[in-house]
Amino acid sequence: MAFALTGWRAVSFHQQSLAPAIEGVDLWVTGVVTEMPQSRVDGVRFAFKVEHARRQNDGQAVTLPDTLGLGWYTHGFGNEPQSLPLVRAGERWRLPVRLKRPHGLVNPGGFDAELWSWSQGVRATGHVRESLAPERLDSTWRYPVEQWRQSTRDAIHFALNQARWAGQIAALLIGDQGSINSKDWEVFRLTGIAHLMSISGLHITLWAWIASRAVSLVWRHSDGFGRSWCLSYPAVHAGLWGGLCFAGMYAVFSGWGVPAQRTVCMLAVASVLQWRACRWPVWERWSLAAAAVSVWDPWALYQPGFWLSFLAVGVLFLMPPWSRAETAVSGDKPLLWHTFIAQAKQLWREQWWLTLALTPLTLWLFQQVSLIGLVVNLFAIPWVTLLVTPLAFAGMLWSPLWQVSGAALQAMMAVLEPLSSLSWAVWRAAAAPWGWALLATAGVGLIINQPRWWLRMVGVSLALPVLFWQAPRPATGVVQLMFADIGQGNAVWVRTAQHSLMFDTGPRFGVDNDAGQRVLLPLLQHMNERVDMLVLSHQDSDHTGGALSLMAQHAKASVWSSITQAHWLSHRLSMQRCEAGQAWAWDGVSFDFIHPLASDYDKPFSPNARSCVLRIRAQGQTVLLTADIEALQEQALLQRMGDALRADVLLVPHHGSKTSSSEGFIDAVKPRWALFQHGYRNRYGHPAPVVVQRYLQRGIRVLYSPTCGAMHWRSDQPDAVWCERAWDKRYWRFEEG
Repeated sequence: MAFALTGWRAVSFHQQSLAPAIEGVDLWVTGVVTEMPQSRVDGVRFAFKVEHARRQNDGQAVTLPDTLGLGWYTHGFGNEPQSLPLVRAGERWRLPVRLKRPHGLVNPGGFDAELWSWSQGVRATGHVRESLAPERLDSTWRYPVEQWRQSTRDAIHFALNQARWAGQIAALLIGDQGSINSKDWEVFRLTGIAHLMSISGLHITLWAWIASRAVSLVWRHSDGFGRSWCLSYPAVHAGLWGGLCFAGMYAVFSGWGVPAQRTVCMLAVASVLQWRACRWPVWERWSLAAAAVSVWDPWALYQPGFWLSFLAVGVLFLMPPWSRAETAVSGDKPLLWHTFIAQAKQLWREQWWLTLALTPLTLWLFQQVSLIGLVVNLFAIPWVTLLVTPLAFAGMLWSPLWQVSGAALQAMMAVLEPLSSLSWAVWRAAAAPWGWALLATAGVGLIINQPRWWLRMVGVSLALPVLFWQAPRPATGVVQLMFADIGQGNAVWVRTAQHSLMFDTGPRFGVDNDAGQRVLLPLLQHMNERVDMLVLSHQDSDHTGGALSLMAQHAKASVWSSITQAHWLSHRLSMQRCEAGQAWAWDGVSFDFIHPLASDYDKPFSPNARSCVLRIRAQGQTVLLTADIEALQEQALLQRMGDALRADVLLVPHHGSKTSSSEGFIDAVKPRWALFQHGYRNRYGHPAPVVVQRYLQRGIRVLYSPTCGAMHWRSDQPDAVWCERAWDKRYWRFEEG
């Protein structure tokens, strides 16, 4: 029944998808902003409830999905977002937009943006075209909770001068996680407290418990019409429903995210069982809560938080309860000091067991686990839960308390930042197969729950492979390439038996967001891989956008490029100039630059014309990585190299632009595979249809990153290119046609 229900929901949701014929069409859309907009350095994003829509050219009405995910951006990254009109939840707008189906980047270990859109109910995304005069029609009283959240966020930022602390308070109070900058998120991850800086089950459960006790207390001491309320309804049950109602209201106020929904569902199951006096074993209650969450949201099973939270609760069930009798020194009543010591020991034991139990799953999901997280959480959990968060709530009644809450966060970060910079703060390992992760989790269960030493040794032996797992590497003489799904840009990862090279780093997506941090670093972390050499073919931002993010984590890599000294990036990175004739060998694989010539640097060429062109040869196979060279450079290579240009795999020049891939060049290279790296429905129209036809007419097999995802090729299996989308098919993902 659960599979049938999920399938029916998936089919119904698919029927709401944007029709392909409407993609890229200029539309006028009227509707209401349904959520608190997410501010970014280069604009805002918001959910938009459609009321009606029509084409701009002929006024014909069109049918759209109910909810759109829209972005409204400034012109260029240098402008301030304040240049845009202020968008507020509940406002009705008439907007000129262009839409497309949700399309994300698909790479090993990467974030599944299409699953996120699916879970949010968004079946079309797009951007506002400000040049066509968007119009605010009126303000409505619809979505009052979102309006309240936005007003609260505005008040927090008004009360605090520093956006950093205001953003963290907004994340804790109203679930606006986008307000926390990427550097602070990295500190939280390295110190193992990222779970604290969002609206998590811990926060909701704690405040539900406090509300339950408060309601019970008030209920016991209240009279109505001369009669105690307890005679009408038990105070315990009143507190139970009061706590659940508070949990639901808090979850809605925090944005009703998936973790909040999951927690409320679990609390509802526990409340009903307690209300009906069902004395079920804890494991049956645990299983029923998991089943209820899965029925409510089947796609929660794809969320790491689902597994981590339920495993954590299961570990707490395994632990014996704290006994006050253990603290007694004399008489029947333990001393206060001994009670405090016993509770501290119990907290240490719980935190230690939780850290140990979650380590295999954390390594499998995120390929890293904080070694200092055990100690940091002992300090951070009470600090955030009992000090920072209550002050944030109290600030809604008296705003100066937000400044006190910000000071508490500042003090916490003063401790966390030095700890996060320790070289041994994090243990990293490649993502092991899921079967090994399951065995490791079972092994940790034996370590925790079995008193016999030999069973604990069995548990240790099951857990060790995940801790030291290494991703398989190519054999000596073999080269493996991954053409990353990077959007509108180039990024190719080259691996040999002992070395790794990155050719270009993809584009910048915004002022504080680039392909390095979004795609390449998660990919390298997934394989626990280091980069030995970085080649930046030329200075265009769609090739160098992720360079600084990548080098921040792989500072020992040597950098080769055609970027001149006049460019700002040359002052941030130590680079060597690529020139034709430079060659080296790694593990039986040969590499050489075939363009540009040394003399080309003295000529007034465009950056594209000086692109580094890298040739890789292994096992009789040749790969040509051409970056953005154009027809004149192709002709120069043809005249200089002739038949030596022959290659089996070609990274198509300039993403398939009309200015490249001349017929003579294609005939000289004669590739078996032509691979196009470009963005889905990019504004440049890459690849040009006429260029694609040149390859197809010659019987060359072509693949495109938007429909293929990451593209994999190996020199020992030269007849095949594996597509990540085909390899890891999901029904919620984009398909052409």
